[in-house]
Parts: sequence; structure tokens; C-alpha cells
Amino acid sequence: MIVFDLQCGNAHVFEAWFGSSSDYESQRARGLIACPLCDDASIAKAVMAPAVAAKGNRRDVAAPAREPAALASGGTAEPMAALLKAQRAMEAQSDYVGGRFAAEARAIHDSGEARAIHGEATVTEARALIEDGIGVLPLPFRPLARSDA
Repeated sequence: MIVFDLQCGNAHVFEAWFGSSSDYESQRARGLIACPLCDDASIAKAVMAPAVAAKGNRRDVAAPAREPAALASGGTAEPMAALLKAQRAMEAQSDYVGGRFAAEARAIHDSGEARAIHGEATVTEARALIEDGIGVLPLPFRPLARSDA
């Protein structure tokens, strides 16, 4: 068996196992291989880093995880594009309050107002909000208003 990193015409990278190189070529020529993400059948081999075994006289060192070809070549990785899309949608539906986040969240909670906000808070401020029953959620990205994205 042999594993190949494959890439569709929409730049999705995925792995596939074949009995041999000729099995891959045969299945590709017959249109039997399709992208599992978008069902595109225009498939080609993606750039792969070879797995080179260590010399027998060296101790085992964990091999680094392989990067998908899209990351290795500097392309936009699918998960990062999805995260940016989600961030833009969230920020479009909420008000940026910057460093006033804790005070604004507390004021909104106390007034019963229904308003979505995002901004920055210290860990201490966020813990105090949570202890007071005010729901907050840390975001895995810096607000676009404070970045060059």
C-alpha cells in the first residue's frame, strides 16, 4: 500500500491510499477519485515531504507532523479561512467596545439590554464577570479593529 497527498482543483488537500502507483494512475484516469470535501474529480498529487527513516545507530526522535501542502506552500489553509469568515460574521453582528468590554458587559447585563459586544478584558475582569453570572466567551483571535486583517 502507498499513501499520496492529493489536491483537487479547489486546492483541498487530502490523503488517499492505493495498492500501487499504477493503481492511483488507473483510478484517476477513470475518474474514480474525487475530493471528499467538494466532490471535485480534477485530482493531482500534492507536494509531499518524504518520510526518511533515521539511521539505525541513532535514538528515536519523534518526527514532526506533516503540514498539508496548502500550508507548506504558503497558501491559505482551509481552517484559517473558515475562522476568518466566522470572525467577520461575529464582528459584523456585534459592537467593538475595546478596553471598555468589562464595564460595557456589566452595564448591558444590569440593564437587561440585548446587545452583542466584543472587545478586550483582562483575565481578572473576565473572571469577575463570570463570577457575577455575566456570560463571556474568550475569542481565539484579535479583533479585526485592532489588526491589519
